[in-house]
Amino acid sequence: MNKQKGTGAADLRCLLSSAMNVWDVSWGSEMLAWASAQIHCQFHASENRVALPPSDGSKHDVQAENETVFVPNRGERGQCILSTPPKILFCDLRLDPGESKSYSYCETLPVDGPPSFRGQSVKYVYKLTIGCQRVNSPIKLLRVPFRVLVLHGLKDYQFPQDEAVAPSNPFLEEEEGLKKDSRLADLATELLMVATSRRSLHLYNISNTRGKVGTFCIFKTVYKIGEDVIGTFNFSEGDIPCLQFSVSLQTEESIQEEFQRRRGQPVSFTVHARHQESCLHTAQSSFSLPIPLSSTPGFTTNIVSLKWRLHFEFVTSGESAGTCLVRGSQSEAVTWTGVEQMEVDTFSWDLPIKVLPTNPILASYVSQFSSTNSITI
Repeated sequence: MNKQKGTGAADLRCLLSSAMNVWDVSWGSEMLAWASAQIHCQFHASENRVALPPSDGSKHDVQAENETVFVPNRGERGQCILSTPPKILFCDLRLDPGESKSYSYCETLPVDGPPSFRGQSVKYVYKLTIGCQRVNSPIKLLRVPFRVLVLHGLKDYQFPQDEAVAPSNPFLEEEEGLKKDSRLADLATELLMVATSRRSLHLYNISNTRGKVGTFCIFKTVYKIGEDVIGTFNFSEGDIPCLQFSVSLQTEESIQEEFQRRRGQPVSFTVHARHQESCLHTAQSSFSLPIPLSSTPGFTTNIVSLKWRLHFEFVTSGESAGTCLVRGSQSEAVTWTGVEQMEVDTFSWDLPIKVLPTNPILASYVSQFSSTNSITI
């Protein structure tokens, strides 16, 4: 059995249209009893950082140990926190030598599910599992991981009842379900565009205990994955000379207090991009940090919270700007050189930003090649 699937992603609703080709491996015709498909989300947690409540051992599923029962997450580590109803692809399929059959599978994911995420403390992994059984043989499972992006705010949206209000193409005949999926995708794209296209000037004064170092300017604080975070510095109006600065694009992964292994345990940080620059006697400077398409937008569940921020670090001189250079000689030709040692002060600053998902088609560009998955039954 061979399952082909192009690389893809989903927001709140997932549509998987995949072909499954089945062929016979013997000289005579073969009988396949059945094949089913199901989507599930597997949750993994680090035992050193996350304290989960004990599982209920009284609910022992005898059928899960039976090799003739379709259990998509059999043998998987972690907990299955979400699963869709299994759908039968075929029953009692007879194939002659060289013959093949193709089947399609479509499913809608629950709107309250978490996004795909691989963090330092927890992981949420979505998989499409196809099970197939040959007559008088055990079940064989094929698992295909895929990515899910979640956009909040679509769950309670009410579409207009009057079809004349909603734009439609009268020359195309669409099923009601596909039409709603298309309109929901268009709505998600529109909401993302509106949320991330708003621009307004945000100015921040950079100061330490000794005085003003400069100003920082950024035009928006809401982004989509795949965009660039751009900011500028102005050190010309500062009283304290800045020797060096660095800006890091980070995610902050924190475990909810009731699930922390140790009370007050530190959060986990991941650096996605970094810019560092020496800026003594520099009036203005800027940076551009790309948000990776493979990263996860900010989200919150009952166990973990993921937030984005810009982390700034500044190294300033403990002396005035004039003492950072030394006159080399008293002759007419003057040579200025940097001092060998000087006192410095360091301080940091965090600016929270919001990162939203992007169009699933753009997110799929992370891996543009199609994959082929197969099992032998």
